[in-house]
Amino acid sequence: QQIQENLNKQLLDNLVSFLSRSHSDFQEKTTEWTCRMKFREIPTAALVLGVNVTDHDLTFRGLSDVLQDNITPYVALLEAKDCPGIKNLMQKLMGQLMKCDIDVDSLEDEDCVQVSQNRIRCSMPSLINWYDSVTKKTDSETPSKKRNSSSRHWQSPPVVVIFKDMESFTTKVLQDFIVISSQHIHELPLVLIFGIATSPMIIHRVLPHSVSSLLCIELFQSLSCKEHLSTIIDKLLLTSRFPFKLGEKVLQVLINIFLYHDFSVQNFIKGFQLCIVEHFYSQPLSVLCCHVADIKKRVYSLSHGQCENIRRLPSFRRYVEKQESGKQIELLTNDSFLKEETEKLLEDLHVYHENYVRILRCLHVFTSSLPKYPLGKQIRELHCACLENRVWETEEYESSLQLARMLNKTDLVTMLQQCVEILMSSSGKEFDRAVEKLKEFLTQFQNLEAEASQERDVSVSPQKELQKKTDLYHLQKTLLELKESRRSKKLTKFEMLRFEVVDYIDSLVRRYLVPADERTLHEIVYFNAAAVLRGHLNAAPRTALHTALNNPHWYLKNQALRCDGGGISNKAPDICIVYKLHLECGRLINLVDWLEAFSTVVMAAEEPNADAASSDQVDDVIHARFIRAVSELELLGFIKPSKQKTDHVARLTWGGC
Repeated sequence: QQIQENLNKQLLDNLVSFLSRSHSDFQEKTTEWTCRMKFREIPTAALVLGVNVTDHDLTFRGLSDVLQDNITPYVALLEAKDCPGIKNLMQKLMGQLMKCDIDVDSLEDEDCVQVSQNRIRCSMPSLINWYDSVTKKTDSETPSKKRNSSSRHWQSPPVVVIFKDMESFTTKVLQDFIVISSQHIHELPLVLIFGIATSPMIIHRVLPHSVSSLLCIELFQSLSCKEHLSTIIDKLLLTSRFPFKLGEKVLQVLINIFLYHDFSVQNFIKGFQLCIVEHFYSQPLSVLCCHVADIKKRVYSLSHGQCENIRRLPSFRRYVEKQESGKQIELLTNDSFLKEETEKLLEDLHVYHENYVRILRCLHVFTSSLPKYPLGKQIRELHCACLENRVWETEEYESSLQLARMLNKTDLVTMLQQCVEILMSSSGKEFDRAVEKLKEFLTQFQNLEAEASQERDVSVSPQKELQKKTDLYHLQKTLLELKESRRSKKLTKFEMLRFEVVDYIDSLVRRYLVPADERTLHEIVYFNAAAVLRGHLNAAPRTALHTALNNPHWYLKNQALRCDGGGISNKAPDICIVYKLHLECGRLINLVDWLEAFSTVVMAAEEPNADAASSDQVDDVIHARFIRAVSELELLGFIKPSKQKTDHVARLTWGGC
């Protein structure tokens, strides 16, 4: 929430500034406002938020809170689903402004709202009269109360109407409201805010020129959802503040859902929360996923069973295999020795995370400044590449190094300065040697300028000698020397230094950016169950539907519905019985045969009744139940009426799920 508030702060400040200008024009009755009033223009903010509609609610709530805290108490949030007509819109608008609950269904045939035992007609003159009354009441308060209220709100505060989903409103509703409001703009300081998901041009597509000309529109653009996501990952995942981490495959699942489904940061955060819940629910050793200060206390409180769980971890087994035989026996048999070693390993894992983040940021400084982006431009792409495997063994990394070896001096100096700042922000002394080395490189770059001018003078001397030699022998000899020197051209000092810098950064990458799954006890803090997460987030409706109809016990948890051996329980819901019977049929299903089979299953547990009708007649209740179940199957898309035979239906689904 703090990150999202910081990201939206600039946007909200710009909107407040826009409202301030509009309001000052109204309050001071300046020439600009007089001209606007003459042309009946309404101040309008077109707020382009992007296609990530699920994130808009948070932005609008934040905007509403800022406006109500600092500018005006009169803010209304309108949605298209609540405003099918102009009457509904006015009811919703006045209901929110007057702080009273409106039941639109109950007011379907009425045009009034109930406010403090009084019924007020929902119209613009009524809204203006109400606004005048509340503003005059504020002006007539005692000076102390007036001073307190004016510290929060402006004098004669504007009425802000926010259309959350402007594209979804019908054209007629918007036209009518804008035309009516423009006729009263000199009496009511109205300001409109349009929430736009697509493009500002939608205003001119929805509204004709005669209506859009009544709006004085200013455009506001929110931060793109991709930049928003990158900031979230940077502040939440690439930090040592939080011990819980996402594995590469899990992070890739969340990012793919974001990029290819909804662009919703809120859904990404919900997926992240789901990973936390799943990890602490399914991992018995998640109690050790804690801050470094709590590691010792939690490790020494482990039971013998939890120690055995540690010994079963694949990464710990690999660690034990690398130890000498005496230590192996202690680790596998002595719980006290195991706890001491676990504490040390978890502290090392915490240090690894801190170092990993620092060097990852340094590498990103280099890769993001290259003319091409073999490892991706965003730090999240680089993070995924480092988690997946040893990044220095990939072709993309080699391409990045080749491009880095062609950078100019200015870019290299800037990158080194940024890396020094990143490494100096570390609290420990791990990178003191690296900082000294990078500062040494910076000093060498500063000393290169004078040496470069000397090298230029030296390179000119062979040309001067060439001009001095006049005889053919010396001329030929000098030309051969020049040709040989060009063929075996030595690297300049700058090029050599540039190679040293790139090689040193490469050595840091190889040392600190080892994939997390190569670290011992990484299973305790990393959530890697990508298949579980995908099952939760990626809907498989056909599979779920087949499971529900074929095995209702799976969802209803009723033991009476459990049926082994492929049988059909007569206690199952009717649609489940009909569905399992239809699986036994071919392409065309005879409705009469289907009904008889259904009746046989339903009446299987009932006692035979001597007074019942003959066996060729089916009870009307069972017949009705069958018709309803078949209709539900048709609605779900499993069958359809057949044109070949009137008493048959065609089956539409085949194969197992």
